[in-house]
Amino acid sequence: MAVNYPVSAFHYQVESGMTRIGFTEVTGLNVELQTIDYREGSSLDYQVSKMPGIPQYSNITLKRGIFRSDNEFFQWLNTVKMNNIERRDITISLLNEEHEPVMVWKVREAWPCKVEGPSLNSTGNEVAVESIELCHEGLVIETP
Repeated sequence: MAVNYPVSAFHYQVESGMTRIGFTEVTGLNVELQTIDYREGSSLDYQVSKMPGIPQYSNITLKRGIFRSDNEFFQWLNTVKMNNIERRDITISLLNEEHEPVMVWKVREAWPCKVEGPSLNSTGNEVAVESIELCHEGLVIETP
């Protein structure tokens, strides 16, 4: 009998308009529904009803190692001008052992709101890692 384990979090892919799409970490795949408290003044109940409100989406952070002559994050950030933003749809897929998606996050209209360079340390022994924080207009979660 086969054992059914949860899916590992280390096998995933990020697809977008970017040419290089290998990332070491993806965070911020969060959706939170705001709540609306509602009660009519003539209600015989002394309780407040909770109603779903507007969804709030966290910014998504992508991290990757820095490679020579690869400054796509900064080029994308430099396209941001007053009321003129290069937006991209991004798909983040959690993969199984056959490299097939088991959960997919589809991010709409993403654009860079922050790019962070690496921490530099003269006695460190780490890879130089940069990160990009993306604002976006929505997140849809699918399970194919």
